[in-house]
Amino acid sequence: MAEGQESVLLTFYVNGKKVTERDVDPETMLLSYLRKRMRLTGTKYGCGGGGCGACTVMLSRYQVHTRTASHCAVNACLLPVCQLQGAAVTTVEGIGSTKTKLHPVQERIAKAHGSQCGFCTPGMVMSMYTLLRNNPQPSMEDITETLAGNLCRCTGYRPILDGYRTFCEVSGCCQTDGAKCCLNADLPAENSPKCCQLKDKDTGLANGKEAADNLESGRLELFDKDDLLPLDPTQDLIFPPELIRMAESGEEVTQVFRGERVTWVSPVTLEEVVELKARHPEAPIVMGNTNIGLDMKFKGVLHPFIISPSRVPDLFEVTHEPQGVSIGAGCSMSVLQGVLEGLVRSLPPEQSETHRALLQQLAILAGPQIRNVATLGGNIVSAYPNSDLNPVLAAGNCTLTVVSKGGRHEIPINKDFFIGFGKTLLKPQEIALSVFIPVSQEGEFVRAFRQAPRKENALATVNAGMRVRFRLGSSVVEELSLFYGGAGPCTLAAPKTCQQIIGRPWAEETLSAAYPVLLEEIPLDPSAPGGRVAFRRALTLSFLFKFYLQMHQKLAEMGVLAENLPQDMRSALKGLPNHFLPSYQEFQEVLEGQPGQDPIGRPMMHRSALSQATGEAVYCDDMPHTQGELFLTLVTSTKSHAKIIDIDFSAALALPGVVDVITAGDIPGRKFRTISGLTEELLAEKEVSCVGQMVCAVVADTKPHSKRGAAAVRITYEDLPDRVFTVEEALKQKSFFGPQREIGRGDMTEGLKMADHIHEGEIRIGGQEHFYMETQSMLVVPVGEEREMNVYLSTQHPTYCQEAIAETVNIPSNRVTCHVKRVGGAFGGKVTKTSILASITAVAAWKTERPVRLVLERGEDMLITGGRHPVLAHYKVGYRNDGRITAADVNFYTNAGNTVDESVLVIEKILLHFDNAYSIPNFHGRSTACKTNLPSNTAFRGFGVPQCMLVTESIIDDVALKLGRTAEEIREINMYRGPSMTHYKMEFDPENMLRCWEECKRRSCLESRREDIAQFNQQNHWKKRGIAQVPIKYGVGFADGFLNQAAALVHIFLDGSVLVSHGGAEMGQGLHTKIQQVASRELRIPTSLIHISETNTHMVPNTCPSAASFGTDANGMAVKDACETLYQRLEPLRTRNPKGTWQSWIKDAFLEKISLSATGYYRGHDTHMDWERQEGQPYAYFTYGACCCEVELDCLTGDYRTVRTDIVFDIGRSINPSIDIGQIEGAFMQGVGLYTSEELTFSPSGVLYTRGPGQYKIPAICDVPLKFNIYLLPGTQNPHAIYSSKGIGEPALFLGSSVFLALKDAVAAARRDAGLSGPFQFHSPATADRTCLACASHLTQMVPISKPGTFQPWAIDSP
Repeated sequence: MAEGQESVLLTFYVNGKKVTERDVDPETMLLSYLRKRMRLTGTKYGCGGGGCGACTVMLSRYQVHTRTASHCAVNACLLPVCQLQGAAVTTVEGIGSTKTKLHPVQERIAKAHGSQCGFCTPGMVMSMYTLLRNNPQPSMEDITETLAGNLCRCTGYRPILDGYRTFCEVSGCCQTDGAKCCLNADLPAENSPKCCQLKDKDTGLANGKEAADNLESGRLELFDKDDLLPLDPTQDLIFPPELIRMAESGEEVTQVFRGERVTWVSPVTLEEVVELKARHPEAPIVMGNTNIGLDMKFKGVLHPFIISPSRVPDLFEVTHEPQGVSIGAGCSMSVLQGVLEGLVRSLPPEQSETHRALLQQLAILAGPQIRNVATLGGNIVSAYPNSDLNPVLAAGNCTLTVVSKGGRHEIPINKDFFIGFGKTLLKPQEIALSVFIPVSQEGEFVRAFRQAPRKENALATVNAGMRVRFRLGSSVVEELSLFYGGAGPCTLAAPKTCQQIIGRPWAEETLSAAYPVLLEEIPLDPSAPGGRVAFRRALTLSFLFKFYLQMHQKLAEMGVLAENLPQDMRSALKGLPNHFLPSYQEFQEVLEGQPGQDPIGRPMMHRSALSQATGEAVYCDDMPHTQGELFLTLVTSTKSHAKIIDIDFSAALALPGVVDVITAGDIPGRKFRTISGLTEELLAEKEVSCVGQMVCAVVADTKPHSKRGAAAVRITYEDLPDRVFTVEEALKQKSFFGPQREIGRGDMTEGLKMADHIHEGEIRIGGQEHFYMETQSMLVVPVGEEREMNVYLSTQHPTYCQEAIAETVNIPSNRVTCHVKRVGGAFGGKVTKTSILASITAVAAWKTERPVRLVLERGEDMLITGGRHPVLAHYKVGYRNDGRITAADVNFYTNAGNTVDESVLVIEKILLHFDNAYSIPNFHGRSTACKTNLPSNTAFRGFGVPQCMLVTESIIDDVALKLGRTAEEIREINMYRGPSMTHYKMEFDPENMLRCWEECKRRSCLESRREDIAQFNQQNHWKKRGIAQVPIKYGVGFADGFLNQAAALVHIFLDGSVLVSHGGAEMGQGLHTKIQQVASRELRIPTSLIHISETNTHMVPNTCPSAASFGTDANGMAVKDACETLYQRLEPLRTRNPKGTWQSWIKDAFLEKISLSATGYYRGHDTHMDWERQEGQPYAYFTYGACCCEVELDCLTGDYRTVRTDIVFDIGRSINPSIDIGQIEGAFMQGVGLYTSEELTFSPSGVLYTRGPGQYKIPAICDVPLKFNIYLLPGTQNPHAIYSSKGIGEPALFLGSSVFLALKDAVAAARRDAGLSGPFQFHSPATADRTCLACASHLTQMVPISKPGTFQPWAIDSP
């Protein structure tokens, strides 16, 4: 039989080169094969689960029946190499390079400034490249759909879309529909998909008239759209002729591959598959590997025998019949989509009801990379409870044909088909062969519904498929099918509810009687996995209500019902707006008289953008493996609070490839790190205090071997009492890290007496995962001589890591050299935790005397490294009738986790920024870091400011709701004006802050749009719009003055080229690019002569972290100092030979023995803060800004869309507008994630549930504002920083709160319709469940709420 055969040759192509393999381990995925075996490191590891798109490649196969090659984007992390027979793989290296020729896809994302840290860029490039191979003239809808499976944490997506928009050919004008042109200021362009602003040459300004004006005036552009390589499809790689011959020969043979643990059989006939399944009934059928692959990778499931019938033609047959279509179970979702689209075009509308419902779900099911490989049969048989297709297939009366040795038979996909979690009626030996989708009948209607944590590329929270058939010419229901996903352990039917409705007319009274039956029929347990029980139950009602409204309108259109739906009810029938418009970016021109060669103030492409777009940029794990290198995997605690009784690693040491196990006893030096005066163990020795705490580490010859070794380590624990998970529990047990901080001014008692009203409230703000695209990565290489170590790592603070490693292995710091080439995103998460990880890795290298590499998997990274501090705030505020706040008393409690880390510094910054833009005369604040048994939280972009400022703005919102005024009025009344002093007695002038506020109001047309929104909300009951504008005053620099210093080293070589070294780390923020611009100005030479290789602790010692938005300020000044020194040394030579060239001056300098190397130093600002006296000057200066956002909310589901965003920022005189605008956009989108979608959830025992993009939703392209306008405030100066610029990395993140507050505004409008007014509890993040339930519709109020304490919740209530 097949499994007894020997392995045969596997033949495929990679980038046009033939690859043959005989012995492939079935557990080897294409990603690791490309990176380790072929050294094609452009394809990145981002999550390992197909959720981020960093590993995207193009997979091509020859289709014999069409005699053409098909191309699709796939996730290399999920594609087994065993499945590549006859395929051609194209990676980012295969389409172009800086050494040969760039492909336009690579060039345009780089020139449009769509690559910052660059780690996601190759995946973006390959998704777009694949689209262009299939469609050289795509629409914007094609582009956004193609990129839906790719995540980016840096850019905010706008520049990526702008770069790829240049491939669109848009013709026509909105006037062709007989409407006014959208360039007319009176017409809102965002609602017109054919808007003139969609044209490539248009600007998409905030309003039409302004757009037209700028079209004529010719504004400054961030990149030149006329200077781009043309797309020439003839230059693409052809499909290999050998593979065409192989496919057309039809000579397919069964393939067998045996690995260390798994045997993989790839048969070529259906008979063989049936026989194999009969012999191995428990063996899974693997096609797309999007289900079994994830179970094996993340859940530790082992399948010793796998059947992969991906070359069996019977599973891919599509047969059309008058009664319907039979689609092979092996067809991918993309193929299914294509077949259904063809049927919708060819069939009469009344026959394609089920097809259209399925297409609606397919359009947003996962990302394109998953849809291209996941199969129809796999989706049905895996029986996931939140499958998007199964409820529709069941409602549409579809049938599944199965085959086994007993023959073929059909099984209806109905209420009896799904029998439990992951279980169906199929017997173990049966194989899904095809699915029959019948045509719909006259009078029959099928609809699909879905709600998910993110609009695209996210598993559904709840979905539904519904079918109704009316008696001809009547509204009486003859048949009804209701199926739900996500409301139980499997797809559920609601037959009792159907019986309640059948035989009755389609009327509101009929549905009202059905709601209680539905709630009783689908009784989701309050402890149900996934949580959000009230929301999920409400969604079952909302979907039925939407179905009722849709069918009511349909019957009215057919003339069956006399009355149409009331106008305000029709909003439930409309989707949210989704047409992207070109955005607008406005920045200052360079100063008059500035030389053309001087790059300061000009938009300049990120210096590594092209190499990042081609995959040539080297990240830590891209470094070649060295001889004898070992891989390290950490063993972490499974208990939240326990004594360690025993660590048994004997079984691990007995496994193949395992070399050693590293414990705390192996550390030759210090076994802990001291942070904020408290210690943190590197490896737990006697006790663990959270799930995920590092206990030991396994080193082995390969990553798979080290992972298996780590899984084999057995740790015996003894549970300890008094676990603390939440802030409330910490308060009860007085579990804190000291010191607690407090600050204030004025007299609270007097302030409250002056108030006309007093209001008390609270707000919870959840934590946030950094989700840098490159996980924690490092390589430690012992040199062998004099105990030296070379350390290559991804960190923001190489000196800190150097010190930590030296202390841990007990050697001087001068023996440790830390190298940082670039960092694939950090956001504060690669400082303290990285130093601990690097120390453990160094101990392993020290003990084994071999190089050791550590690259955390996404789930490990999220579990171990912590994130942003969750905050609970209680406040008491006094205010006058005019809205002026007279007093505010606020208590901030942060969930610090199990160790102090930087929590004390975070609570200090919280108190220093609480005032934001407001002068509150009487204020008192206290801030406490709570010690809990969750993983320790750490620094994160903004460092406590995004949390405290949201508290401030929520207080403003509450006052506004109490007084019945707009929040913007209350903000303006309370703003600082004139020369001012903060509550910590730092003087400043708020003029530019007020200018930003007024300019944002003007640019966004805030007042007129508020009137439009009020009218919209009056006319629409189930859709509401909200708008909010917020200011920001953000202190830049470190409060500890010694951290503001920097140093640099500049060498000039004899050929005139310049090498610059400085202490900052390039992590996507464009630091190296700005430094290059600084050196270019000071030396008066082109940037092409200047190179920055890496950040190296031996080149520039004693560096400070790249953080606090101060990297360019400090390092730029140090480089400026060094360049000035060198330029002055050359002055006599220039005077003597004024017509000489740079190169001639350098040669002369060498001959005259003038040093061509110089150090630079910048002392930095003497910032300080005295907490005893509650005063100081903790910041160098303030960065100001304002943001206005408008959203549209679906009150029935909690889904929303950001319709428009306008941001005005004062950043002084920008050194590089393209980089600064990119930082603003990226930070804003990260803030949108913090406040609306990113939610960390922990089990009642402290286990982190959200360990990857499947559960944790950072913003995707679907979350970008449809209009995204950025304006840099003109005419501003900043004498406190280099070239009058300002730090910009962190401040804009808080502006994402404008989306949260706009949602709150929309919710308030919905609550008014429900008869509710005044302040209401609205916690962050404003996820769909919180938003929907806050709207308090009649449907949500039907859902019974379980009393707390009567059940065990699925997740703890953060913070």
